[in-house]
Amino acid sequence: MPPRKLNAENTMRQPKIDRQLVQLATMKRQELQSLWQKLFGRQPSSRLHRETLVLILGYRIQEKAYGGLKESLARKLREFAEDSSTGRKIVVKSMLRPKIGTRFIREWKARLHEVTVLENGYEYDNRTYRSLSEIAHLITGTKWSGPAFFGTSVLPER
Repeated sequence: MPPRKLNAENTMRQPKIDRQLVQLATMKRQELQSLWQKLFGRQPSSRLHRETLVLILGYRIQEKAYGGLKESLARKLREFAEDSSTGRKIVVKSMLRPKIGTRFIREWKARLHEVTVLENGYEYDNRTYRSLSEIAHLITGTKWSGPAFFGTSVLPER
């Protein structure tokens, strides 16, 4: 499904979706199974706990209303599932790292600190470090989450 787009139609649909989500909590297992059949076209596994049914159905209702994952992310998840089923180690780190050459700049105690992303670490003051947290600790003298200190977050793929 294509990703969600904010528009007037979604805004009008929101109260209906909210009501459906609230109703899930009070539905009996048989009703949840019936809804599952309607939304997925098959019966749920009998091993799924009721709470899990509610969570998955809630996600599916929103997915149908607003759209699902971007195809690029869905493809990556399928690759992870394949890797996991064959016993290969899944490496996610490279997806979460910023691109090589990205610079983070942070002012701390009236001094500007600049960090550059390298292939295997980060450069700060002409030295290489394994993590942003290591650099944040060096700058502040206290334990910090490097991503929190530098204000970084993982951005969705464009």
